[in-house]
Amino acid sequence: MLPDVFGALANPSRRTILDSLREGPLTAGDLTGRLDLSRSAASEHLAVLREVGLIREERQGRNRIYHLEADGLRDASNWLKNYEQYWNQRLDALAELLDEENTP
Repeated sequence: MLPDVFGALANPSRRTILDSLREGPLTAGDLTGRLDLSRSAASEHLAVLREVGLIREERQGRNRIYHLEADGLRDASNWLKNYEQYWNQRLDALAELLDEENTP
């Protein structure tokens, strides 16, 4: 599932959708207006996000309301945290090396 989430997040339009939905649910029309894309292109992006579990769709009459589903992001965040300690250690080692070089 994670590769699908990262693939979905790789697209700037999809990240814009997720950022917009952090503020609260929005209709497909509202999201399309924020993206400056055609309805069909926006619909494809919404479908990808829905398929990987980052958003959910709710129908209210003729409208489709989209909601952020943060659980999918939690899985990606947990996976990335495994590398946080690694990168912190590498950056600390680099800082120590630079300090040694700058010490007279």
